[in-house]
Amino acid sequence: MNRFSEDRFATFKGRNGAERKIHIWEPEKPAAGVLLAIHGGMAHAGDYVTPALYFRQHRFATVAFDLCGHENARRVDIPDFGIFVEEVELFLHWVKQHFPDVPVFIMGHSMGALIATRFGLERLERDSMVKGFVLSSPYYVNAVKVPAVLEKMSGLLATLVPTMKVPMASLTDVLTRDAAITARHHRDEADDVRARECTVRFGVALQGAQKGLAEKMPTWRWPLYAVVAGNDKLADPKATLDLLAMIDPKLLECHVQHENYHENFNEVNREEIFADILRWMCAHLLKPVNQGQAQVPDPV
Repeated sequence: MNRFSEDRFATFKGRNGAERKIHIWEPEKPAAGVLLAIHGGMAHAGDYVTPALYFRQHRFATVAFDLCGHENARRVDIPDFGIFVEEVELFLHWVKQHFPDVPVFIMGHSMGALIATRFGLERLERDSMVKGFVLSSPYYVNAVKVPAVLEKMSGLLATLVPTMKVPMASLTDVLTRDAAITARHHRDEADDVRARECTVRFGVALQGAQKGLAEKMPTWRWPLYAVVAGNDKLADPKATLDLLAMIDPKLLECHVQHENYHENFNEVNREEIFADILRWMCAHLLKPVNQGQAQVPDPV
């Protein structure tokens, strides 16, 4: 049995032909939609098992790939943040080729939500098959304050010793209130499925991707469902809400889960969150039928 209950695996070619592993969960019947899912920093594509199994019951496929620098990595390192955005674009081409004429929703959690945001702002052109974005705990602003001296030195360190380990305390126990999933995370770390460290170069790239969002967010033009964890120890929830408030309210549906830790999709109330996301997605799958009326495709 596959570790994260995947139905199958595949690969696609990333930057410079690098092979990226795809985890796929799909329904037996033709999919009503497909979730292109982007995982968080120091995590892996298998983390999407919880939403993927839920949405599979409702005729939605979920596809996620292990981001550059993350597959079976104890210490995450990347050449630059742009590789994430570039490879999401390549992955979208793969998804549309292998799920032809199936509506796509782009889903991102934490750093994956930051990647998705950058992709939506900078790379995604008008695309009738992309129906919207679903974001969880976007990593727009770090909740863990970095000492000023270290922040000033980070750029120099990234140049001189790019693969040096970033000194940081483990946050694994404050990702979710679900003890079983926390135990799974610890097992993944012990097996080097989930990273425990990151390099200075990775940290600097992440900080760079967070800069300038305030100037760009008002230009957002895609339907967006966002869920923000109110008790987040990694991503600053207030700063996230301030940035999301810059989006045209006609495009945005935003919910705050006040008791949740960082991982909304792994939290104890995840079934309620998934049900509401399903409702939102179905509302964006309206298709014309006879006499000019419209209906929501039955996801069951």
